[in-house]
Amino acid sequence: MSGWLFDYSYSCQPVDYSLSPVAMRMAHLCWWYYISKLTEFLDTLFFVMRKKNNQISLLHVYHHSMTPIMTWVLVRFLAGGHGTFSNLINNLVHVVMYFYYMMTAMGPQYQKYIWWKKHLTTVQLVQFLMVFVHSANALFSDCSYPKLISAFLVVHSCIFFGLFLDFYIKAYRRDKSRKGSGGLDSSLKGGHNAPTLQLAPLLTPAAEGPTPKTKTQ
Repeated sequence: MSGWLFDYSYSCQPVDYSLSPVAMRMAHLCWWYYISKLTEFLDTLFFVMRKKNNQISLLHVYHHSMTPIMTWVLVRFLAGGHGTFSNLINNLVHVVMYFYYMMTAMGPQYQKYIWWKKHLTTVQLVQFLMVFVHSANALFSDCSYPKLISAFLVVHSCIFFGLFLDFYIKAYRRDKSRKGSGGLDSSLKGGHNAPTLQLAPLLTPAAEGPTPKTKTQ
């Protein structure tokens, strides 16, 4: 983050392959970013072990297939420079996302503190718009950062934006249907789509409140 706060140009930032402190720090951070993305394979493993195959959505598969490959290329060839802006934004969004997960895991009594959950997907959409604009800018700047990588980031951000927008629309409609019927609609039974996405949990079980207890005779 320090690179983008003090040293990097938001217009276009080439990769620094020197052994300067800033270059080495950014390379080190890129490596840790790559390792963090490998750990996200655990999500898919948990879904398979729990036989929640319905939660392995197109967005989930695309995200977990492409991100490790992209981050490997980043660490191997482009450890620094213009493309790391998307990593910075993604990390900030993940901080908010996992804070939400922590609050939902702490129980129904904390639901009043996560009224902002409906805005998480909106934050994601804004993230991809920022990456799109930032990456597209490098295409028209006189900079030694690879144009091919910038173009790929533009396309990649558009794909993610489309997938998240589709999820947002469907989740919004399901939420309206659930509220109108006074309960869960049939499309939500047997698992929720939100945890599948990691980044946009709108309808997690914990967020719905406690499960009603059945009275015993």
